[in-house]
Amino acid sequence: MPAEQMNLRDRNGEELRTPRRPSRGMYVLPSLFTAANIALGYYAITQSVQGSVSEPAYYDRAALAIGFAVLFDGVDGRVARMTNTTSDFGRELDSLADVITFGVAPSLLAYIWGFRMLPLTLHSALRENVIHAGVLVCFLFLICGASRLARFNISINPQPRNPGRPGHKYFVGMPIPAGAGVVAAVVHFFNGAPIYNPWIALAWLLLVLFTGYLMVSNWRFWSAKEVRSGDRHPFQLFALIALAGALIAWKSEWMLIIIALGYLVSGVLARLAYSWGRRRRHPRGPDTAQP
Repeated sequence: MPAEQMNLRDRNGEELRTPRRPSRGMYVLPSLFTAANIALGYYAITQSVQGSVSEPAYYDRAALAIGFAVLFDGVDGRVARMTNTTSDFGRELDSLADVITFGVAPSLLAYIWGFRMLPLTLHSALRENVIHAGVLVCFLFLICGASRLARFNISINPQPRNPGRPGHKYFVGMPIPAGAGVVAAVVHFFNGAPIYNPWIALAWLLLVLFTGYLMVSNWRFWSAKEVRSGDRHPFQLFALIALAGALIAWKSEWMLIIIALGYLVSGVLARLAYSWGRRRRHPRGPDTAQP
């Protein structure tokens, strides 16, 4: 009897059912969502370079494209796991897509929208300094996002510096789609109207810089991978998603910026809460010093 047939039977002689491998065409399915992710990133770049003070709709469309790409980024991985078509090629393609769509596109949008469109009536030296600082900070945002992806790809069971509840899944550092979502949500909140005040540009610079830092930090951020369609209350989960979608469709400017900045602040609050609780558990001072 051939060895191939012997492997299909157990010790009792009963035939075992081997898992059926998906067809080659199924492996293309998650890559299609990744390709859509790249297309949205490329579209966001083309819209960013066409925008101007008189035509702010280009910036708004670029921000919306990045927002839709966040959805596609979450879908391709789930589709690959559901269809059992995960592969090294898909993971590498997904990482390259994230660098383009959530690294290059939002950094370019953040620079042009937040610094490049400052009015020419400003003091020339002040305007040039702000623009140069914006170039540096937006480049750092891109580098931080790429570094975050590289760390994620090589890490095995990473643990945040401020661990959360045992058994719960967390991201170590803000994911790059969330960082890009912060940039896109702020631009969309202003309907694409570029920044014209140097003080607002300074606040924008600090926000972009802090977002980049959060991506390479070791702070914990909530992971959506904990949400499973087969949980005990699937109807409540579906109703919550439907409600969130309806609210976004009704007031997208407010809802998207609340979600994006709320996720950013959640990581900061988790870090502060952990530090505060650690100080309470391990107070320092002459009265508590061990003999």
